[in-house]
Amino acid sequence: MYLIANIIVNAIQIYSFALIAYILMSWFPGARDSSIGQFLGKICEPFLEPFRRIIPPLGMIDISPIVAIIVLNLASRGAIELFNMIL
Repeated sequence: MYLIANIIVNAIQIYSFALIAYILMSWFPGARDSSIGQFLGKICEPFLEPFRRIIPPLGMIDISPIVAIIVLNLASRGAIELFNMIL
């Protein structure tokens, strides 16, 4: 059971890093058009889309990815607590 919890927490961490990389790619022109940028877009955009619908951008700044990363961290902590209760 500990192995499953560890895999879930690590997968959430890797996805968080992918989100951060995707967000940072927006600072560089043409970075999202590369093959890595397209791959990250395919895995990150479906998660970011609901947050972008709920949270409007503040001028030129989109804070929805920050909220998405916070939600991922809360999910990771919740998974850890859930598996601690089960074990």
